[in-house]
Amino acid sequence: MSKFFKNSGRRFVIGVPFVWLVVTFLLPFLLVARISLSDIDADHPLGTLLSYTNGTINLQAKVANYLFIVTDDLYALTYLSSLKYAAITAVLCLLIGYPFAYFMARARATVRPVLLMMVMLPFWTSFLLRIYAWKGILANQGIVNHLLLSLGWISEPLHMMNTPFSLVIGMVYAYLPFMILPLYANLVKMDMRFLEAASDLGATPLQAFWRITVPLSKSGIIAGTMLVFIPAVGEYVIPELLGGPETLMIGHVLWDEFFTNNDWPMASSVTVVVILLILVPMAILNKYQAEQREGGRA
Repeated sequence: MSKFFKNSGRRFVIGVPFVWLVVTFLLPFLLVARISLSDIDADHPLGTLLSYTNGTINLQAKVANYLFIVTDDLYALTYLSSLKYAAITAVLCLLIGYPFAYFMARARATVRPVLLMMVMLPFWTSFLLRIYAWKGILANQGIVNHLLLSLGWISEPLHMMNTPFSLVIGMVYAYLPFMILPLYANLVKMDMRFLEAASDLGATPLQAFWRITVPLSKSGIIAGTMLVFIPAVGEYVIPELLGGPETLMIGHVLWDEFFTNNDWPMASSVTVVVILLILVPMAILNKYQAEQREGGRA
């Protein structure tokens, strides 16, 4: 009886996350994929793939939207732009967030909760309000230009709004906590005896950092990068408020297709391609990590 309850508890613990993923990801994704391959009309607002006529089941999959995405330069450039800005955001968040997470992990135990609170404090304010505040900071008559003019460092206001600079600043600011938190969770659990052993063997602090701390924090780096890169690819609010004509991203294209053009099949096709662009590298990375773990055990 105890073995039965033990196995049932194990299946429950494993099954709940899978059910959650099916309900919140797989089913919506299949619905979007269905719409992307369908013709939408008044009789079938979600589109139709299968039809039954005179005892025959017909499968009709419309791939014209995907062919248009492949052949149209606008979509290709938009996808590349989204991937570029997401990658830049992830790299900058890593460069800024790693030292901060390292400092938090090495701080006294009594100080760590305060530092952790500082990282999470922005979440207490509306995301939209925090991003909109940057318009007042980076505008031609904003705080930064006013300060630089008053110090005499510039003779005329700098144009920072609606540029790639303002977009990257806003995205790094918004996603930096998602990089710091997994890095901190990884670094705070690191065994300090490895660093002591490296010091006893003659390694300098810099050598110990690159050869011990960074490799041991690789899982935190990967987790933080994924948490930043994945939502940054489809970001809509920040490019809309802080970006300009040079910073067109796929989130804005999706909005136009859904709500301006009211072309749900085309918008769904764009969505499916975005998801595949994210999932395929993640699957390759997970396979590579699994092979590394198996090689290490061997």
